[in-house]
Amino acid sequence: MCRLPFLRRFIAAVLLAMPLCLPAWAGDEPTGRQVLERVENLLWARTLQGRYEMQIVTPRWQRTLALRVWMDRPKRTFIRIDAPAKEAGIGSLRIGNEMWNYLPSVERTIKVPPSMMLQPWMGSDFTNDDLVKESSILDDYTHDIADAPPVDGHPVHRVVATPRPDAAVVWGRVVYFVRKSDSIPLRQEYFDERGELVRVMTFTDVREVGGRRLPTRWEMRPVAKAGHATTVQLMDAVFNAPLDDEVFTQRHLQRR
Repeated sequence: MCRLPFLRRFIAAVLLAMPLCLPAWAGDEPTGRQVLERVENLLWARTLQGRYEMQIVTPRWQRTLALRVWMDRPKRTFIRIDAPAKEAGIGSLRIGNEMWNYLPSVERTIKVPPSMMLQPWMGSDFTNDDLVKESSILDDYTHDIADAPPVDGHPVHRVVATPRPDAAVVWGRVVYFVRKSDSIPLRQEYFDERGELVRVMTFTDVREVGGRRLPTRWEMRPVAKAGHATTVQLMDAVFNAPLDDEVFTQRHLQRR
């Protein structure tokens, strides 16, 4: 009987200490930034080596590109086109705020000026900035979170990313719809500075790749261009593996 008060005090002490062992957001709704941090980590991790297939569709033509991607977040990205033969060897390198494209047909490396970062990459509905992730959704934007109607039957967080006053970005805002249960992004909406919807990206085909479960099919559709769409399919990937610094050099960019 004399041990009972001690046991009660011990249990009470354990219960009081338990919250200190949990993440800061445990039991509470996450912030908008936390939601997007989870999305970015899910899709890209700290480092990424991946193979992708990009299909570009317009009313007049379509083509498919085989891509290899190396990413060392947040500062370095390298992309190489492997197929078709006409575009094979074309590469894009980004280090910090600088970007270069290599064109093997003329054996030239061209530096991409900041004014060209929002131009289409290889005729797709993705921009140079999209492909090399020069601007950061985490650092260049503020993030407001709210609930939204379910998407495809799943409860979601709706995160509105608004540019910081000093950020050199083009979008007036970007709206994310992220599944609450597993932080899988379902949809992104891009608005211009006038508040008009410009393009929509949807995420589907959730499966396991590289030891993580994530959406492997991303489709970008410009609102004002009927019949235009670009789909990126993740074929395979290795996450969080060390990357050789040689990958992120102009010497490697010019290598076929």
